[in-house]
Amino acid sequence: MLVSQATSPAARPGLVVVALCFLTIVFDGYDLIVYGSVVPSLLAEPGWNMGPAQAGAIGSYALAGMLLGALGAGAVTDALGRRRIMLVGITWFSVLMLGCALAPTPGVLGLLRFLAGLGLGGVIPSAIALTVEYAPRGRRQLYNALMFAGYSVGGVLAAVMALLLVVDHGWRPLLAIGAAPLVVVLPLAWRFLPESVGYLLAKGRDDEAQALAARYGLDLPAMRAERSAATGTAGPRALFRPGVVGATLMFGAASFCGLLLVYGLNTWLPQIMRQAGYPLGSALTFLLVLNLGAIVGTVAASVLADRFGPKPVTAAAFLLATACLVVLSQRVDTWLLLVAVAVAGLGSVGTQILVNGYVAVHYPASVRATALGWALGVGRAGAIVGPLFGGWVLASGIGFEWNFYGFAVPALAGAVLIALVPRAGGHTAHPDDPVPEAPGLVPSAREERP
Repeated sequence: MLVSQATSPAARPGLVVVALCFLTIVFDGYDLIVYGSVVPSLLAEPGWNMGPAQAGAIGSYALAGMLLGALGAGAVTDALGRRRIMLVGITWFSVLMLGCALAPTPGVLGLLRFLAGLGLGGVIPSAIALTVEYAPRGRRQLYNALMFAGYSVGGVLAAVMALLLVVDHGWRPLLAIGAAPLVVVLPLAWRFLPESVGYLLAKGRDDEAQALAARYGLDLPAMRAERSAATGTAGPRALFRPGVVGATLMFGAASFCGLLLVYGLNTWLPQIMRQAGYPLGSALTFLLVLNLGAIVGTVAASVLADRFGPKPVTAAAFLLATACLVVLSQRVDTWLLLVAVAVAGLGSVGTQILVNGYVAVHYPASVRATALGWALGVGRAGAIVGPLFGGWVLASGIGFEWNFYGFAVPALAGAVLIALVPRAGGHTAHPDDPVPEAPGLVPSAREERP
């Protein structure tokens, strides 16, 4: 699919880079979402005496590690380069996932999940930056969105492997599969993944940059111009000046709600459905449907956002999530529950991608990366709260339906927050604008509508 959309044979080598980044994000998503698949087994692990609150806390540890890993990777990328960050990050989280599979106690599992999160968070910015840099010019937004769909593909893989293994073999083999990048991704990345041309230019290694640009069909003069323009980017204070601060606060809060839904539902959906009376295999099917819905729904919603603008589509996606979560709280036919779960996939993972895209077209290029950094930084707090929140509700024993009511509240809040975002000051994104280093961008090619 990716190769068929290349604009010229010269662009095709760059699609190898995009494919490697996609494959890395698949396992990144697997390692995060597989935890939700094994929570029911962890709660039943003999001798561990783990309760829902502790399981929720362990689910948040990896996300806290991701936050620190992303910050740390950003701090050292200029010194080490994106290729090295990718190779080290892949190795790091793969080895730690194998350690998680061997964990003797809940405390050790939590520590290893946190350490694995450092590597998971470290590879994401570099994967996005390399995808954008090496994708065919004019298709960078599309390829970045397709690359980051690897997260939900990883979720599908986690659910499928859980259906095949967890009933007969328990949770340890599922976590051990998280070490597969050591033999599946790392050798390919070592052989085929090039360094960032932007990094080489920054280091004064012009000959190497020129050679890579020629090999991969990159527009080196345009990349030089983009880099020069980026050096004059305004700082964070530009996001809080009069006339802008309202949108900045709304986007940050909406991102908090979106990522709370993403990680809360992916962590707790199987256990919630087990509490509702479904056997383990059926409960895991709901996780599979959630991530399939996220893949299909995100692509469809992105097309609608290009046509009608990101604001109404993003608000509508939050509202769909709210409605579907209310449906899931009711005892209705299984087919209707599956439809609601699929649409909830769009309303969680897909909605967060739409929020990111809305931020990207709302701000001018001079502060776009800073705005996305702010929104996703606040959103990471929601990602950490999501598994904790689900664990608290389950531990309270007030009934499975209140888990869905609890998640419906931030979904509804997200819709309100997006509706309150004021109109931008007239900036219209261009398809060839540089894409900031943040996950899941599907920016609209037209100005947002009021």
